Amino acid sequence: MKGIVLAGGSGTRLHPITQAVSKQLLPVYDKPMVYYPISVLMLAGIREILLISTPTDLPHFRRLLGDGSQFGLRVEYAEQAEPNGLAEAFVIGADFIGGDTVALVLGDNIFYGQGFSRMLQEQVAKLDGCVLFGYPVKDPERYGVGEVDAGGTLVSIEEKPSKPKSNKAITGLYFYDNRVVSIASELKPSPRGELEITDVNLAYLREGRANLVDLGRGFAWLDTGTHDSLLEAGQFVQVLEHRQGVRIACLEEIALRMGLITPDQCYRLGEALSKSGYGQYVMNVAREAGATA
Repeated sequence: MKGIVLAGGSGTRLHPITQAVSKQLLPVYDKPMVYYPISVLMLAGIREILLISTPTDLPHFRRLLGDGSQFGLRVEYAEQAEPNGLAEAFVIGADFIGGDTVALVLGDNIFYGQGFSRMLQEQVAKLDGCVLFGYPVKDPERYGVGEVDAGGTLVSIEEKPSKPKSNKAITGLYFYDNRVVSIASELKPSPRGELEITDVNLAYLREGRANLVDLGRGFAWLDTGTHDSLLEAGQFVQVLEHRQGVRIACLEEIALRMGLITPDQCYRLGEALSKSGYGQYVMNVAREAGATA
């Protein structure tokens, strides 16, 4: 499976702080926001990632992530010049996807929960059609909402319904088989001029090949699109990391635990950041794993 991180847009709800920098490069406590969606793809077992952003912001992402080899990944980049909708990611990334399955994650979504990696890898292994991830919210009318039957099969999707049929918001993480490329290429822009991800999901729904995984209790899904939600996400990460003594979405640690880099390589990555608490943590993780430095 290939992975796409969609990190475009202008972040107008966060102006003025996003007038000079991409929203996905803003800090969420101790690391750039984009580390969180990248960590989700890594936990799903994905090694090849395409990051899509604006022509202005791409150089900054390249400077941060490079080619991804330091994490045992292959990271490529592509431009989305205008915010033409989430589904355009599959048109832009068609050559990158090739004949493979693909995961799309939005660059401003944060996921956290015990057993998340195992759940993701199970869904990748049995993927047939599309898999969406639902999360219970108290205000589903603000989201795309999925309704499932007793067997967990998705039976309806509604975008910001006035009378929601469930409280399951569809999060910014999507798994698709290769047919998504042709589905996206045939989409027509919606009245707001965008290629809508809901239209992609509805195409799978009509084929009876759409499933919704309920993240439910024990998981957290955070969207960082407003000043308040950005602050709340940072506080959430801070509390968890201080209480548990571990770091969420630490790409160096994930790469080490998944065997993508050696303890010595991990230590050197931490050493380059050694003046920060983050770098010290990475060095400690590497030492515990047997780094000889």
